[in-house]
Amino acid sequence: MHPHLVFWISALVRMFVVFLCASVAGFFWGVIPGLVLGMAGLVGLICIQLSYLLRLSDWLDHPSSSRLPDGWGSWTEIFTRLYKMRRGDEKNQAELAEWLARFRQAMSLLPDGVVIMDDVMFLEWCNPVAERHLGLSLAQDKGMRVTNLVRTPEFIDYIILGRYDIPLILSFRERKLIVHIIPFENRRQILVTHDVTEAQRIDMMRRDFIANASHELRTPLTVINGFLEIASMQPDLDVSIRSSHLKLMSEQGERMQRLVEDMLTLSRLESMEYAMRHERVNMRQMLGQILQEGEALSAGRHQMSLEYDGPDIMGSSDEIRSALINLVSNAIRYTPENGAIKLIWKNLPQGPKFVVEDNGIGISTEHISRLTERFYRVDKSRSRETKGTGLGLAIVKHVLLRHKASLVIDSTLDVGSRFGVQFPANIAIRS
Repeated sequence: MHPHLVFWISALVRMFVVFLCASVAGFFWGVIPGLVLGMAGLVGLICIQLSYLLRLSDWLDHPSSSRLPDGWGSWTEIFTRLYKMRRGDEKNQAELAEWLARFRQAMSLLPDGVVIMDDVMFLEWCNPVAERHLGLSLAQDKGMRVTNLVRTPEFIDYIILGRYDIPLILSFRERKLIVHIIPFENRRQILVTHDVTEAQRIDMMRRDFIANASHELRTPLTVINGFLEIASMQPDLDVSIRSSHLKLMSEQGERMQRLVEDMLTLSRLESMEYAMRHERVNMRQMLGQILQEGEALSAGRHQMSLEYDGPDIMGSSDEIRSALINLVSNAIRYTPENGAIKLIWKNLPQGPKFVVEDNGIGISTEHISRLTERFYRVDKSRSRETKGTGLGLAIVKHVLLRHKASLVIDSTLDVGSRFGVQFPANIAIRS
């Protein structure tokens, strides 16, 4: 039955009951008592309706499905429908709150910064990445103009021009950001920030690497080409001079070969496709061979020794050997004649450790953090004398990264150096 029809029937029934009671009273006690009883009944019905209206008004001020008032008659139907509507609203609000929480969580996990603004650039919401990129604080800055928070001329000019189809490259808070503004809806805008600081740093390292490699290759090529030109222009050159030139050309050719081999090794180590071999590395045998090679390179100019008190490890034998021999050869190159070089292999609670100690020329503190950079040299003239390629410690760094090991350098100028390789404990093989 239609709710309106139910309401009118219920109202007519109540009025009929009051009229019937008044008529009965008038029949037995007279007209006046009957009218009084009828008026009292009508006033009672009106008071009941007013009380329900007041309860409904109070509920509408603080709506809640848990405190909805009970009704009588047609009010039961009214309150039942309100209860259903309220439960539906609460369900919709819960779903909306859940969706909003999931949206904010998703936005918080994005690698880019996201800022939601109104049409006049007042901050409504931003994710943590945007807070880091632009120095914002959602708790403190909500409702403030973004142009008052990001006070850089480039950003303000970008907003004024309104050419949002072209991204803005912004230098802000020691970061390089690409900024996009995307209008959406009628009164909303999204500001997106993408941090390219690391990408630019890598690109700069790549350019520096190419420039340095070109420079390193150009020097020996210049020497070789110069001697070849002399030989072609002076076919009757003295035998001793020709022999000297050939010796220098051979040395420069070997230098180029070492440089190319180191660059190929470094490229291979950096490649994600180059899988690392996992095998048992016999450290006693390997370190014995490294000591022999070091003594051959030293040619008796240094006192070399080996202390062995550590386990075999799991890893790539070739890569570990390359890293350790680089450290030993560096110690030999930069330790004066009659100096002492000690190789140490020991087992510590945090894992096996290899150490190369020398009493050589040492390194100033300001250079230590940059030693593993490609082609970085503390003394370029001495590096040429010692025939280093400038890539040895870069190779060491990448080998250790692949084995989850770390390089610790402790050096004092004119006193000596200590290069330590700390391997993780789980790499050791317990006999």
